[in-house]
Amino acid sequence: MKAVYFAWVRERVGKSEEEIAPPAEVKSVADLLAWLKGRGEEYEHAFEAAKIIRVAIDQTHVKHDVLIEGAREIAFFPPMTGG
Repeated sequence: MKAVYFAWVRERVGKSEEEIAPPAEVKSVADLLAWLKGRGEEYEHAFEAAKIIRVAIDQTHVKHDVLIEGAREIAFFPPMTGG
């Protein structure tokens, strides 16, 4: 699946997108966030406050308890402020 990173998540990870292949035990968005956080220092920094990260699966915003099975693209956004 493709992971796409936006705003300061992208800046901290150091790339805008990448192909990822999480292990079978990674079932939900929350599991994926935890797995990504363990991929290295830059990911740990990007996802240190994982609960505030907004996530979209195939361009639909979802909660962290949603299953990722069958997802083609998962996007990660920091919280947005208006203006």
